[in-house]
Amino acid sequence: MSQAGNDSAMEPIRERRPQFWQVVKRCCQIASTVDVAFFFIFHFLGSSVLAWVNVVSVTMYGVAYWALGKKRNGLAVALIWTEVILHAGLGIVLIGWESGFHYYLLMFIPALFVSMRLKKAIMALIGLWGYYVGFYLVMWFIEPLQPIPPGALLAINLFNLSVVFAMFSYLSFFYLSMVTSTNRRLRKMATTDPLTRLFNRRHMTNLAKKEVARFERKGHPVSFIVLDIDHFKTINDQHGHEAGDYVLNQAADVIKCQLRAQDLVSRWGGEEFLVMLPDTALNDARAGAERIRAGFMQHPWHLPGGERIRLTISAGVSEFCQEDDFNAAINRADRALYSSKEGGRNRVETERV
Repeated sequence: MSQAGNDSAMEPIRERRPQFWQVVKRCCQIASTVDVAFFFIFHFLGSSVLAWVNVVSVTMYGVAYWALGKKRNGLAVALIWTEVILHAGLGIVLIGWESGFHYYLLMFIPALFVSMRLKKAIMALIGLWGYYVGFYLVMWFIEPLQPIPPGALLAINLFNLSVVFAMFSYLSFFYLSMVTSTNRRLRKMATTDPLTRLFNRRHMTNLAKKEVARFERKGHPVSFIVLDIDHFKTINDQHGHEAGDYVLNQAADVIKCQLRAQDLVSRWGGEEFLVMLPDTALNDARAGAERIRAGFMQHPWHLPGGERIRLTISAGVSEFCQEDDFNAAINRADRALYSSKEGGRNRVETERV
């Protein structure tokens, strides 16, 4: 894939980054609330050091929240990392591994790969693993510095587990929503012409081949209209490509307005459009093409600056037949379009087998 293709594929992911930082802000609020609760819990348990650590934690989360609001995301991430790592370490050393403060370290694992580049995320993940395992091994050989009663230790563990469980659930929902939305947008990019928002040529070809296969199974008629805007090059030459793009957008809207719900339309190339009409025989397809031509005549065409112009369209119509393949049906419509151009434009022509 080309570099331009890679950039296009990554664009939806980049656009989701602001939403990720909104989630980080929400997590700062949740973590601050938890630390306020811990302040009172540890005062009640007589662990004054951990109680006042939570005051510092709330302050750090407050500054991180402010930094996120100012788009200083690097500072916010540094504060959050520092708070969680130091707070978890102090909790483990003071009241033991069974307190469950190590659960909070695990929350960084999924967030690393969204907030950092891959190389830095891997390095941070290795460092986090070393820190986590290091504390686990150390606590095998030392006793907690400020142990609390077993019942209270169990309650703290369950509280920490519940908080981390809830935050993991929240983050998982966000990640799932982000991936689902990104995939949806990538699919749309792969099937849609970015200028006119119609189907692109590749996707239309796939849809048309499926319709042709349905014809071969059930014998339902299917017809095609190839449309081309008359003298479109003059608009680009005299008014510029921006004006041409503006007119193409209007043309796409006019065509769609004249079609039925089941009809499909694509930008086939340049100023050319392809319409597929399922369950439609040749005469009815010609009537549909005439509606589009009349719609062009009636539409109040104008350029971006408001200048009024006159615009017409020519069309060629064909019906898929038993002996056809997809290309043969399109080629007949193309030849009919050429005949309408040769006949003076602003016309609809058909070609039968």
